[in-house]
Amino acid sequence: MLNPVLWCDDYNIIHIMVEILTFPFMQRALMAGVMIALLLSALGVFVVARRMAFFGDGIAHASLAGIALGLLAGVAPLPIAVAYAVLVALLIYWLERTTPLSSDTIIGILFTASMALGVVLLSLIPGFQPELISFLFGNILTIQTLDIWLVTLLSFAILAWLFTYKRSILFASIDSDSAIVSGIRAKTHTLILYLTLSVSVVLGVKILGIVLVSALLLIPAATSRLLSRSFHAFLVTAIIVGELTVIIGLLLSFLINAPSGAVIILVGTTVFFLTAILTMRARSS
Repeated sequence: MLNPVLWCDDYNIIHIMVEILTFPFMQRALMAGVMIALLLSALGVFVVARRMAFFGDGIAHASLAGIALGLLAGVAPLPIAVAYAVLVALLIYWLERTTPLSSDTIIGILFTASMALGVVLLSLIPGFQPELISFLFGNILTIQTLDIWLVTLLSFAILAWLFTYKRSILFASIDSDSAIVSGIRAKTHTLILYLTLSVSVVLGVKILGIVLVSALLLIPAATSRLLSRSFHAFLVTAIIVGELTVIIGLLLSFLINAPSGAVIILVGTTVFFLTAILTMRARSS
């Protein structure tokens, strides 16, 4: 790591950035981070529009059971966690439409049950599991080339659907009944949105961790909502804020030798509050 005391004496900012980018683990972290920021920020716009903030948090915590299954079986935990998250999303969608229970109630039940299952499965694994800590709180050192390929391929597939049908998805999110009357397949788009959200949240776990990943789904979109007056601006601004948050957060976490996930979220939160203060002042003046 760089010595903070020597930054001004021995390096200018360009040299610092060049030196950081010579580390392979930082290269992998930035590549994965850029894709995850693009994916979660874009999806976050629809999460905010649908007022389903608890969904991302529930899926993230529920993925602990999938991670535990992977660790117990001795295979890569991330694909198992993605598959488990998809199963949970399908259960949420089905129970929403077959029971009188609210989404928050259903998510809360599945989220806590999956967490409990994960704890029981982890208790069956002998010895200390350092990889588990990285899934809980994020660790850029654990990102491998295979993770980048997985994140990139799934991100392109999800984003292709999202940008192709973004207006239909938005219409279905705001008023599903009117969307159905207008000929939009609102139920299909809602199901796909649930599935893509579950996959995307789990993909972000490697960098941000289970505890923090849902924040990247919400903070850029919430920040953009304060600045935007049209849906197009809402989407574009959210992506820009998300990308800057992740890039600045990763670089800053390296410079101060702090956990990457926590620093990314603190950077995003700082941007959100600064934006909120500036917009309030602009409206009052």
